[in-house]
Amino acid sequence: MTKIAITRTAHPKQPPADETLAFGKVFTDHMFLMDYDEGRGWHDPRIVPYGPFTLDPATCVLHYGQAIFDGLKAFRGPDGRIRFFRLPDHARRLNNSAHYLCIPKIDPAMIEESIRALVEIDQRWVPSLPGTSLYIRPTVIATETFLGVHPSSSYLYYVIVGPVGAYYKEGMNPVRILASDKYVRAVKGGLGAAKTAGNYAASLFAAEEAQHAGYTQVLWLDGVEHRYLDEVGTMNIMLKIDDEVITPPLNGAILAGITRDSVLTLLRTWGMRVSERPIAIDDVIAAAKAGRLEMWGTGTAAVISPVGELGYKGERYVIGDGKTGALTQRLYDTIVGIQYGRAPDPFGWTRVLGNRPGG
Repeated sequence: MTKIAITRTAHPKQPPADETLAFGKVFTDHMFLMDYDEGRGWHDPRIVPYGPFTLDPATCVLHYGQAIFDGLKAFRGPDGRIRFFRLPDHARRLNNSAHYLCIPKIDPAMIEESIRALVEIDQRWVPSLPGTSLYIRPTVIATETFLGVHPSSSYLYYVIVGPVGAYYKEGMNPVRILASDKYVRAVKGGLGAAKTAGNYAASLFAAEEAQHAGYTQVLWLDGVEHRYLDEVGTMNIMLKIDDEVITPPLNGAILAGITRDSVLTLLRTWGMRVSERPIAIDDVIAAAKAGRLEMWGTGTAAVISPVGELGYKGERYVIGDGKTGALTQRLYDTIVGIQYGRAPDPFGWTRVLGNRPGG
């Protein structure tokens, strides 16, 4: 593997107090950069002081949206050690997104090493307070200068990191979500399975309407019939009706969430009945009315987010008396326990900073 060149900042900043942390507002002293040029491949991996980029006004990412990213976290446990959660899986997912956007894949070992090396240099920024973590954002943007719709011949891969608190202002308290039968985020055959900038741009208008109506996020329905659940704006969605846990299948229109996969693994290990199948919004509403529904979202940013209220066609439906369900709480406690090193990790999901795979 190519050695990573390191240039340390001459002006280190003071990390904020853990109790003041929000999400995505503060970034550390350094960032990782690596370039791609056609005929040369990926080259010049380096860590440099955090700072702005200079881009030509005709840089193609600004016009055609050829950009991907991922998101993962590092956690400081009670033992003081820093743990990454499912780092190899996030590296694989970044490359899966690259495939959809015609971006050259990056050696997964380099993705992992770029993240490890950056966090190692800025490890004093990893907070210690329970519920806080270091958020890690690997990103690839197209950098060729041209106007015209075709894949770029050059790219920039970069990683930025920053200490974060809870993603939602509600924290682990139940959120309100609005099922939209009016707007479409993605459809099968499109880019819904990629973590790309355009998917999030497509969600903004509906999300603003939902927030003005008092909801936290939009629950997207399928783009063809507007009937079946897809995912929430920043999370995969799961629900429990009676003794069955249901989540929409990976049909190409939704993201293959790492936390989603973690939850499914736990549920199956616990011997629960789990189905990855289409579920109609009408069936969800009926279960909510009958008091048979527990609902939650899964995602890297929020981990597990209980759903306490569902809006649909002008009606509001309270789920589980608006309180966090027992299974939702158990899932949250288990995953967070593994992430911080407070609980056993039987699946080998965590990697300790300083230890290489197998270490």
